[in-house]
Amino acid sequence: MSNEKIQTIDVALGSRSYPVWLGRGLLEDSERWREALRGRHVLVISNRTVAPLYMDRVTQGLHGLQASAYLLDDGETHKSFANVSHALDALAALGATRDACIIALGGGVVGDLAGFTAACWMRGIDFIQMPTTLLAMVDSSVGGKTGVNLPAGKNLVGAFHQPRAVVADIATLDTLPDREYRAGLAEIIKGAAIGDAPFFEWLEKHAQALAARDEATLMHAIATKVRYKAGVVARDETEQGERALLNLGHTFGHALETAGRYTTLLHGEAVAVGMVMAAKLSERLTMSSQADTERLEQLLKAVGLPAALPDGSDPDKLLALMRLDKKNIAGTLRLILWRGIGRAEIVTGVDEDAVSAVLREAAWEDG
Repeated sequence: MSNEKIQTIDVALGSRSYPVWLGRGLLEDSERWREALRGRHVLVISNRTVAPLYMDRVTQGLHGLQASAYLLDDGETHKSFANVSHALDALAALGATRDACIIALGGGVVGDLAGFTAACWMRGIDFIQMPTTLLAMVDSSVGGKTGVNLPAGKNLVGAFHQPRAVVADIATLDTLPDREYRAGLAEIIKGAAIGDAPFFEWLEKHAQALAARDEATLMHAIATKVRYKAGVVARDETEQGERALLNLGHTFGHALETAGRYTTLLHGEAVAVGMVMAAKLSERLTMSSQADTERLEQLLKAVGLPAALPDGSDPDKLLALMRLDKKNIAGTLRLILWRGIGRAEIVTGVDEDAVSAVLREAAWEDG
């Protein structure tokens, strides 16, 4: 199957480089992605919402192979060790050897869990990302971060394990609920906020078209964000420096997700609120201006994303959860802040009193 509208973005990691294919109709285009399968065993991991919609398109491309499927229930709470164990059992039942491959068909939860399972089986087998949510397409499917959640915090257990390919079929977005779609826009906005001020301005001008799911506008936004992330990953695969910038808003956001037991906010919504908190903290630390914070808030609201703490947020609890963040060093907060749009930076030893003041102020404003 040939499609001139398919875009290919390469993640350059030497012998572990891989393509990100972006376009419509890619799930059926097995001629393209079958070449990434090196063995005869394939386990498709998906969830009970996505599988009825798209599983057939994938399995039709697996003819001649020994394939089976493992389905999760939908939602962040199911990114758990229990499901990793079940997925490993499914690999064992399949008789999967070291050249086996896992296909992750779903959003970020499926992709993270499938990638972690692949990293664990026989100390590492291939996997292919087939993201079906906007958030997964522009963020979690690219870069090899995998993991599972603990009650104590999100993604505290994981591994860096790069996929063999990313198959981003935008046709899957046709069935994506509006709230999930908007959550993905948060990760696109985040990339611009971190390091691409002209792209941020473009997003401001095209916010209405993006919110309305205009396909040409969306394709440009996805490709721009993926290219940006692919470049960062190529330069800093295991987050020793620059890649940490991609976590703008995440320390606040993960705390909000954990506080809500992964049921109150979607990940993208939490990142949106977290970015605003990071911008307000940057303001308080005299790193940035109120005007930059307001532009961020306005863009998030323009595409239908939250920009305020959820009702009833407990500042003390959020700060305690932020102390557990993986980016912290030597017991001090290490946050991604900014000096304005497109100029994020890593800040170590952040004053907890300043963080607490921002959270209290935000909770008071939103209460």
